[in-house]
Amino acid sequence: MQGIGRRTFMQLGVATAATGLVACDGGGYSKVPDRRFPVGSFRGDATAESVASGLNLTGKTALVTGCNSGLGLETMRVLAARGAHVIGTGRTLEKAELACASVAGETTPAVLELSDFQSAADCAQFLASLDRPLDMVVANAGFSGDTEFVLDGGIEQTFRVNYLGHFILLNRILPLVHAADAGRVIHLSSAAAYLRAPAGGIDFDSLYTDKGLSRLQKYGQSKLANALFSLQLAKQFEGTSATSNSLHPGMVGTSIARSYPAWFRRAYDSLAPVVGKSVEEGAATQVYLAAHPEVAGVNGAYFEDCTATLVEGDSYLHDEALADTLWHASLDMTRGYL
Repeated sequence: MQGIGRRTFMQLGVATAATGLVACDGGGYSKVPDRRFPVGSFRGDATAESVASGLNLTGKTALVTGCNSGLGLETMRVLAARGAHVIGTGRTLEKAELACASVAGETTPAVLELSDFQSAADCAQFLASLDRPLDMVVANAGFSGDTEFVLDGGIEQTFRVNYLGHFILLNRILPLVHAADAGRVIHLSSAAAYLRAPAGGIDFDSLYTDKGLSRLQKYGQSKLANALFSLQLAKQFEGTSATSNSLHPGMVGTSIARSYPAWFRRAYDSLAPVVGKSVEEGAATQVYLAAHPEVAGVNGAYFEDCTATLVEGDSYLHDEALADTLWHASLDMTRGYL
């Protein structure tokens, strides 16, 4: 099993933090602004608070998964402060309730354990029972994965938690998204989707058997899956008012690194403030995509630093054929829960 060396971590940290829109060649890819979409008013130094400044979200309903800490908590706080009714999910009802109680505004706690497919289906049923159109869905929850190969219900755990749980939830709540005037679905991806995913983008065999992928490779392919899911939903949304987009939040010192070794966490904590973002800055792009009028109607894009970005070369972020293959494989893996 491949480990995570200090050099690899530092390289990944610097690369994922360097998400400006100046084209950056290296590692077989180049990154440029996506000219299919207008350039907005915000960049990498924006915060969730600044992109939401002046917005009135009264009468809107948002779903934020993983609301109890980090980016999810900040996203819920800012959207609720602007008047949105935010449904926040946690792995337990207690965690969701504590998070919802900690922010000002109208909130509703909900349970979502992404590793448990039935929990995802039950959460969707609960959301339907509220009988509220979903104007904003921020699929934020996730985890960094395990060093060892772990099967959960016969499927590699990182992929199951970071992607398949949301695949079930989102597919089941699409009627609520379409019931909104212009529902927006936002998927949390990562620069690891093109920096660390295995050759071919997604190694489907590795989802069932140990292929020796490193923790970062497993994380990268799970985050690539989120971006490809967004691409596939965007294709299905064509001709409707609904939109689907994905994003990289930047290198943020959140609790997602809590399961890494102590040296990794120390390095992460020291590196993030220098080349990374605060939680407030990291949540900016997903709040921007969820609520800002500048991106109304934008569909099928990948965002970094509040700007639509094309990653060309050795990247599968925009690969429609792989997105279609993944879609059908996901239907098979989640059969009985959709």
